[in-house]
Amino acid sequence: MNLQLDRRSFLKSTAALAAFGLMPLGGLAAEITQLNCCSRSKKPARIRGAFFYPPAEVVLAGRNEDSWSQHEWFTWPGNQFHPERQQARFLARLREIASGLDLTLDLEEKPLYTDAAIREFITSLEDARPDALLLFNFWNSFSAKLRPILEAWKGPIILYHPVGANHQLPPEYFRTAPRLQYIHSIENWESLERGLRAVHTMTRLGQSRLLRVSGRTQKESDAVEPCFGLPIHTVPAGEFNQIYDDMIVTRDMERLARSVRRKARHVTDLAEGAFRDAVRSHLAVQEIMRRHQADAITIECLFLKHRKPCLSFALNNGSLVPCGCENHLDATLTLMLGANCFGRGGFQHNPEFDTEQNLYFASHCTCTTRLHGPRGKEATYDLRPFFHQMPKTLALDVQWPAGETVTLCKYHSGKNLLDAWEGRVVSSPACPPTGGCATRVLVKLDAVADVCSVYPGPHPVLYCGAWARQLKTLAQLYGLEIKSNV
Repeated sequence: MNLQLDRRSFLKSTAALAAFGLMPLGGLAAEITQLNCCSRSKKPARIRGAFFYPPAEVVLAGRNEDSWSQHEWFTWPGNQFHPERQQARFLARLREIASGLDLTLDLEEKPLYTDAAIREFITSLEDARPDALLLFNFWNSFSAKLRPILEAWKGPIILYHPVGANHQLPPEYFRTAPRLQYIHSIENWESLERGLRAVHTMTRLGQSRLLRVSGRTQKESDAVEPCFGLPIHTVPAGEFNQIYDDMIVTRDMERLARSVRRKARHVTDLAEGAFRDAVRSHLAVQEIMRRHQADAITIECLFLKHRKPCLSFALNNGSLVPCGCENHLDATLTLMLGANCFGRGGFQHNPEFDTEQNLYFASHCTCTTRLHGPRGKEATYDLRPFFHQMPKTLALDVQWPAGETVTLCKYHSGKNLLDAWEGRVVSSPACPPTGGCATRVLVKLDAVADVCSVYPGPHPVLYCGAWARQLKTLAQLYGLEIKSNV
């Protein structure tokens, strides 16, 4: 069976409008996995797999390859489990799960139940290497038969082993094998989706391109992020400045500025010129990404003066075009991880801590209003100046919904380390009495005795939603260390 689902296709007119920010605060007409400014195509993740159990006629004929064959014995799960029916049920649910991901599922049509068939399966992996394996073990005595696959294949493996298809303790080599997600449960579709989503995410990241705009370099350079295999291209800030300075304000840009202003709850201390500067910066960001065929961007932005892209980054992150502040690699990679894995834009921020109430405080200037994804309800926002530098450039003061479940994330490049801490929004405190920057959010992290102990360094990313278990699955499949309260 070959099942291919691709969510990268959407209406060209909608893509064009969204790419240039003309639909900054409204829903997209098509649900998409990621909106790219570049036109480089991406291949879906290819997952090979099989179901492992003997047909009933093989067992009844005494030809099954296990110690029970002479008795014509159905070991656990027993002769009333009907593995063929279960396989059909699992395939139907796989189609549902994979329809939201960029995956090709290439599963063996018939179950594998002999050592020879398993050896042939292993050999086929060498001929055309997939991105991951998906294995379903429906037979207690077949656990040992799968061990050669685990030994031969060093990439990620999702192994589903239904409760009742095992006898006594589950095999330790399943529970402890590296790069293996072992799902020993009863129709746990959520865990299965987490594994498939992790493969989808890592495959897309490996085909994405990050653009860095730096004032500390005079020439273009290239690098590769080692864990994701993601190419990174660096260009001088002068190129961005020139694009901005050559940008002429059009009617569409004026319309965008009016839309942003009209939907704001309050506007504080911003001149008309700040709105024009903000939309010019937005188009400059889009143009430099287009020129360099980038899926994501980070800019050394603090000292760009009137060219600061705070509004652009907020709009782009809401449309799942990851944009990171201050040329910060880890933050931008985390935003790319969230856009591809969660389908949501995140809030890159600087951490602070209320040590009396044991609360986490996040504050920065580029928060998206689309906290629940491009098609989600827009958060209320105010407009106010960037806090730290003249001239008074536009930034969004986004009001996070109290009681919302959130996940604090950070990927640490070069360390193969992830932070993933879940909690709930307490409030978006006003300034004053708090300081910080344009958007401020206070969070109570779950089961954390000392909130300062979770400090992940500068510029972690806060997401709406409970994503820590998803990141733990990704970490398990791809050999990452994770710090988490889940």
